[in-house]
Parts: sequence; C-alpha cells; structure tokens
Amino acid sequence: MERNGFDVKKKQRKSPRKPAGAALLQDSVTNAIHRALFEEWAENGYSGLRMERIAARAGVGKAALYRRSKSKLELVSEAISAMATNITPIPDSGSFVQDVRLLMRRLAATLRHPMVRRILPDLHAEVARSDELVNLLAHVTHDRRTQATIMIDRAIARHELPETTDRRTILDLLIAPLYWRLIVQRQRATSSDIEMYANLVTRFAEGSAIDT
Repeated sequence: MERNGFDVKKKQRKSPRKPAGAALLQDSVTNAIHRALFEEWAENGYSGLRMERIAARAGVGKAALYRRSKSKLELVSEAISAMATNITPIPDSGSFVQDVRLLMRRLAATLRHPMVRRILPDLHAEVARSDELVNLLAHVTHDRRTQATIMIDRAIARHELPETTDRRTILDLLIAPLYWRLIVQRQRATSSDIEMYANLVTRFAEGSAIDT
C-alpha cells in the first residue's frame, strides 16, 4: 500500500512550468523604446539622454527598459545596430547604374529625415569628444559598407566593372556628397543633384580599376 501511495504522489507532481508569454520580451515594447530613444536623442543629444525619460516617453516602466539594456550605451548600441542595417536597403536591379541611382535616392531620403539630421551630427561630435561611441560607429559603418560592397561585387560578376575596381572609393562616393550637402551644409538635394552624384559614381567606377 505504501508503494501504491508513493506512485500516486509521483503521478500528481507537476512538471516545471514554462515561462508565460508575457515574460518574453515583446517586439512592440522594444520598438516603442527604440523610437523613444531616437526622439529623446534628437531633442537632447547623446549627453542629455536619460533612461527614465526614455521609459516615460515609450510608455513603459523602467523595469521593462532595464530588462533589455543595462545602460544608456547598451541601449543606444542595440537600437543603432538594429536600425542601421535596415534603414536603407541595398538595391538589386540587375544593373549597377540603376542600383547606384536607387541607393543614392534612398540614402538622400534617409538623410532628409528630421531625426537623422539631428542625430548623425551629434553622433559624430560625440565620437570626436570621447571614445564611448567609437566602437559602435565603426561596427555600424563596417556593416553598411559590407552590404554595399555586395552591390559592387554583383556588378563585377556581371562584367559591368573590372575585378580590380576600387571598391573603397566607390563606397565613399556613394555617401560623401549627400552627407556633405544634406547634413553638413543643411541644403536641399534635388532629383537633379542626386542624378548628378550618381553619374559621378558610375563614371568613376567604370574607370576606377586599381593597377596591380
């Protein structure tokens, strides 16, 4: 009888409960936090970011914020990394000339965004003042340039560009004139301006073979 009683107790034991869905990090909350971060950054600069204000703007408790990021730097790193690789998709039209046009139009649209126009200069200013964001900027820049390099490599595979194409300078030219005009000079970039910059990039690329 004792054996039977033991067997019943064993059967009645509950298996460990799996975490409830509410305990998982919700994408909607993460997106709200990232949006609030960028809004606060655009208004107050990186040095003025405060975790409690970000949480309040996102409409979440500080506990929800700190479950995702333990510090301002960690939160900024995660938000920038998530945004930077997706904000301007690399085109694949089947033509290098068309890809350049499309990419530069997309880059111009991104750089025209009011928050981008405030955050980017502040990000570079912070990098000039301290080393706190140096690794983040280097990581994001590397990822973006790696994505754009694929576009150039596809053109080489299609024999539109030579194997010895100067990839590094092409990558610089894709963003430099737009950044200078829209962010540094804070001027407009018309469709004609973008077309002119795209033509400069493609003409350089077609004659940019590096001597080996």
